[in-house]
Amino acid sequence: MFKYDVVVVGAGGAGMMAALYASKDPSLKVAVLSKIFPTRSHTGAAQGGINAAMGNRDNSDSAEKHFRDTVKGSDFLADQDAVEFFTTHMPELISELDYMGVPFSRDINGKVAQRPFGGASSPRTCYSADKTGHVILHALYEQCLKNHVRFHNDWYLLSLAVDNGHFEGLVAMDIRTGNVHAIQAKAVVIATGGYGRVYWSRTTNAINMTGDGTAACFDIGIPLKDPEFVQFHPTGLASTGVLLSEACRGEGGYLINKDGERFMARYAPDKMELGPRDLVSRSIETEIKEGRGFGDGMGSYVLMDLRHLGEEKIMERLPQVRELAMDFEGVDLVKEPVPIRPSCHYMMGGIHIVDHKTCATPIEGIHAAGECCAVSIHGANRLGGNSVADVVLFGKYAGQGAQQSAKKRSFTSTAKLELEKIKWTEKFDLIRKKKTGINMFEIRDKMAETMWYHVGIFRTEDEMKQAYLTIEDLLERFKDAYIGDSSESYNMAFINYVEISNLLKLAKAVTLGAINRKESRGSHSRGDYPTRDDENFLKHTLIYNEGEYYRLEYSPVTITKYQPEERKY
Repeated sequence: MFKYDVVVVGAGGAGMMAALYASKDPSLKVAVLSKIFPTRSHTGAAQGGINAAMGNRDNSDSAEKHFRDTVKGSDFLADQDAVEFFTTHMPELISELDYMGVPFSRDINGKVAQRPFGGASSPRTCYSADKTGHVILHALYEQCLKNHVRFHNDWYLLSLAVDNGHFEGLVAMDIRTGNVHAIQAKAVVIATGGYGRVYWSRTTNAINMTGDGTAACFDIGIPLKDPEFVQFHPTGLASTGVLLSEACRGEGGYLINKDGERFMARYAPDKMELGPRDLVSRSIETEIKEGRGFGDGMGSYVLMDLRHLGEEKIMERLPQVRELAMDFEGVDLVKEPVPIRPSCHYMMGGIHIVDHKTCATPIEGIHAAGECCAVSIHGANRLGGNSVADVVLFGKYAGQGAQQSAKKRSFTSTAKLELEKIKWTEKFDLIRKKKTGINMFEIRDKMAETMWYHVGIFRTEDEMKQAYLTIEDLLERFKDAYIGDSSESYNMAFINYVEISNLLKLAKAVTLGAINRKESRGSHSRGDYPTRDDENFLKHTLIYNEGEYYRLEYSPVTITKYQPEERKY
């Protein structure tokens, strides 16, 4: 049995930051599990930048303005104590990343360059061309290697072992061999990213964003907080959903309908294309619904036009965006506009965090950071540039929190951990030998279609109740799923099987939370309840997994300085 003081699950920005800070105590043995090679983690897909009130481009910017913008952007559902902690500590963290060797773009004075992003009152998004997440990921990996963090690559989390509220460790599969391992640990940091693949083909998320850590926590009794809040990025490529960074609009890109209008003048006359993501996404979908888009059905789109920026500026600041448009749409955006449509991008909700300074969950020894959890600083809608900031800042504090837990807790019983290992070993053996059953990919595709059409950008009670019944039926049918691969080594069909199971559980929670939130707030837009209802719903959703039954509760939002007001841009 493997034995570590701290295990981090996930090697993206949050996971590697957590491992780095946990390993700053050389007496602790720290390991990272990742189902892919660390520098391929999804943080590397973050293009546009990372928010911090450095004041390099606008010396009137401040942490207080960043605080205010984030709370307003969240449609007042963010916990303000956590937001203030976040915005206050971000400038120092940018300096720390700079010192680690992150190659930020520079302004004419040699300071870290900053650009405008949606919903921000100042240009505070620090960047490295349009490859910000990629360069941060590589710098963190180097630092972890320097600190002798042990990496288990191509390992997949199957479950967490908790006995009567006591965390014992985790069970994971070495994908290369098919061996199931028990790992005893004093503390764990879950940093497995989001679960946007519940919308499968209509998402900017990588194919491995399947909510593994979120589902594992959900299964042991940790509630999901605010899962109904799903961010749809305005500018996914029309045919694939692949992300074109908000930097496109930050640098001055236009959104154009089939009549040639910059239609955002109708929806956010002051901010135009730099309105918050939920507003811009709904505006695009409204243009399409009202017949001012191009194409038909799922192939409908509007255009994003960057030609007026000129080739030099595009190649300096948006080279990867240009490459993506050429590779996936066959469009050179130096010469012509690119077809775009909203695409599921980010989950504001996730694992319930009870202390933002340590990223602790309700179970001692289990911490979480990044998109898999809800601190909550994003509330009902995340501002662009706050995600990479979230993963590195709270990754740091999750690592420190796990370090404290590891020093406080001791290795004890492994009875539940050993039972979990036996359960998964037997399940792997049973599933891979199964000869007939329901095709699991048909179930996955039906889930995605149901979520996109009925729990998507626009929502109504009848459609969501229909979706809930469909998801429950799919969960039942999944019991007879068939993977069609009997191999032990590199059995990716079995990994897909566990991932789809996780996604179905999370899709059900997203839908339940959305049905019961009878208002429109941030990314949650209901045609039958079109206004925000602070009297009844200025509160966090908490959903508990009690087997086939899900229990729903609510908890208060922490409000310190900014009372809710109408959100206008």
